[in-house]
Amino acid sequence: MNVLSRLTKQREFIIFIIVIVVFIFMSFASPIFLTKGNMLALLLSLSIESVMAVGMANLMVSGGFDMSVGSILGFSGVIIAMILRAGVPVPLAVILALGAGVGIGLWNGFIVAKLKINPFVTTLSTLSIFRGLTFVFTKGRNIAGLPQSFKMIGQLRIGGIQRPIIYAIILIIIGDIMLRNSRFLRQNYYIGGNEKAARLSGIKVDRMLIFNYVLTAVLAAFAGIVFTARMGSASTQAGTGWELRVITAVILGGASLRGGVGTVFGAFLGVFLMALISNALTLLGVDVYWQTFVVGVVLITAVIIDTLGRSRTLKSSA
Repeated sequence: MNVLSRLTKQREFIIFIIVIVVFIFMSFASPIFLTKGNMLALLLSLSIESVMAVGMANLMVSGGFDMSVGSILGFSGVIIAMILRAGVPVPLAVILALGAGVGIGLWNGFIVAKLKINPFVTTLSTLSIFRGLTFVFTKGRNIAGLPQSFKMIGQLRIGGIQRPIIYAIILIIIGDIMLRNSRFLRQNYYIGGNEKAARLSGIKVDRMLIFNYVLTAVLAAFAGIVFTARMGSASTQAGTGWELRVITAVILGGASLRGGVGTVFGAFLGVFLMALISNALTLLGVDVYWQTFVVGVVLITAVIIDTLGRSRTLKSSA
């Protein structure tokens, strides 16, 4: 009973139950919902955001967050498309695009950790800078005509399942195990719980924060590469607004804006629930423009739940 009581208090358990309820409801509401084609489409639609959520979960556990992941996705997609059009081999192009993610992550991490600038201000400015550079480099035009060997990164099927789904599953499993069990990444919980105490205990907080921003940016760049390969062209609008969806999903999955709590698996459940809601609205014939409204409602609901949960925890500990 004690185990069951602890389990039901976990945000992941609550989200899992909600997912089950939505599944049951939609199985009766739409005959298309449980078909293999719709399930694969659902998984494919959430695969890119799931990749970004792995990095965001680590970052938010440490008390930070990144508003620039959507623009990093779009920028890296354009960068790799331009490099490929210049005749650079696919492996080298991928490395260079990931290198751009490393550079952006170092930029964000240095400003936040060393200059002590607010993460929201820092990453919001990064969002604007690299979304602007995306338009400057492309003159607002999409880039097509990419080599087939590159498209295979996002379009090849293995056992009937497209590669982006497989990438997401692998990263979620590795990310969740590492954040829960590795000594290195578990430092994020101490930093997010009490940064001053973490410094006094000998944790190299600045180094850890910079690493988290680099990891988040690299995974966003990887998501941009995979998304571009899947679409077969680089879009200047790719990733627009996705940062809010990813942050919402991570909070919904149990992370806190104050840091100290959260898991990669919880973040994935949040992404899954968001994608499930969008899929359900589409199948039920709800206007696509309402989906943005729903994201906003889910975000404020998740923040309220997080705030109330934190207040109850503080009262119980007092």
